[in-house]
Amino acid sequence: MTAPPELLYLLAGDPAELAETLSSMHGADVAEALNALRPEAAARVLAALPFDLAVRVFDEPELEDRTEIFERMDPAAAGPIIEAMSADQQAELFRELPERERARLLRSLDSGTREELSLLLRYPVTVAGGIMTTEYVAVPPDWTVQRTLDYIAQVGGAKETVYAIYVIDAATQRLQHVVSLRELVLARRNLPVGEVGDRQMPVGVAPDTDREDVARVISKYNLLAVPVLDPAGKMLGIVTVDDVIDAIVEEQTEDVQKLGGMEALEEPYMEAPLFSMIRRRAGWLSALFLGEMLTATAMGFFEAEISRAVVLALFVPLIISSGGNSGSQATSLIIRAMALRELRLKDWWRVALRELPSGVILGLILGIIGFTRISLWQTLGWQDYGPHHVLVACTVAAALVGVVTFGSLAGSMLPFILRRLGFDPASASAPFVATLVDVTGLIIYFSVALVILRGTLL
Repeated sequence: MTAPPELLYLLAGDPAELAETLSSMHGADVAEALNALRPEAAARVLAALPFDLAVRVFDEPELEDRTEIFERMDPAAAGPIIEAMSADQQAELFRELPERERARLLRSLDSGTREELSLLLRYPVTVAGGIMTTEYVAVPPDWTVQRTLDYIAQVGGAKETVYAIYVIDAATQRLQHVVSLRELVLARRNLPVGEVGDRQMPVGVAPDTDREDVARVISKYNLLAVPVLDPAGKMLGIVTVDDVIDAIVEEQTEDVQKLGGMEALEEPYMEAPLFSMIRRRAGWLSALFLGEMLTATAMGFFEAEISRAVVLALFVPLIISSGGNSGSQATSLIIRAMALRELRLKDWWRVALRELPSGVILGLILGIIGFTRISLWQTLGWQDYGPHHVLVACTVAAALVGVVTFGSLAGSMLPFILRRLGFDPASASAPFVATLVDVTGLIIYFSVALVILRGTLL
């Protein structure tokens, strides 16, 4: 990406014009544009921006070199910006900072901000506590609607969201009730806020709830934010839907990379160091290569059969690829169902009972196609499979039924096995399943050939 010409005004000595140009842009667009500059130049551009716009830009997850930019800023200038950022983005920034820079910037913050950061940094980013924010609107139940609206008008600009108002007991700090902004606006102004809306038990999550489960709660109850509660019901913060979307995108990226047969990258593709990418790909690739060597061993075991019936070798790629494809399909379906909590470990037998007939039917479909193809090519004279071409076609068809059935069953069971052993089911990647089915597919194919072609070609 090339830096837009406007961003070069500062380097030309006209920061005022640059600030005026960028002040009308969305913070995410400015952050994306700054990614085209080196951190030193980006820091100089941000120093020229109005304070509010600089805060919005630093608050954007799209700003890729945020830590490097802060490292090049004067703590006296960086401190106010950090304090004005949203709490969850503050925590993300400090997780990324080197220990030396973290200590340097912490000294420039007030005690309240340091306490909030200490709470958020206590949890990893994979759970609710690690992605929550402490910036929400909370009021006691005896406040009137009018007083609550006045309070929102006063402090709402500094909060992550004002669409949900959390009614909290002043003595215990326990969450009692959640009122939507719509309910508040439509209510009588002298009504206590604790009596506004439906008095249902508030939906919440624990700070150690996995972020994927947080996303399910938000989706299930159609929430814009979900409160994070400690075991006593005390409110610690909220997780907003936009933070959940960012977390889910990261989770999905990691799962897709694992399904491709590699360790997940921690950086965007173009920013990942070359040797880091090689290291993350080489391990799985080597393991898969060693697994494929078993395929060569299996081929060697049936060398005599192949030498007597060379025509069988023509269909080896067809057989093993069909088994690998069916296994990869089953694996993808089961991993996705597990991620959505549609399947649990105890459901393995139900999955097996579904995949077994599915594999047989799919194998029959491919077997019929394979039989038809061999017969048609022989009839039209496009290929000569010998005087026993009907038996060869039957061998291929029967082998396809067995291989596809085994591939579907193995591909569906591998995620359950890995989950039971404590591994991520996404590690049952398509290449791993394909490698397993390659070996077993050859054994099934040549075993079927020995039965059907004995006394003729074999």
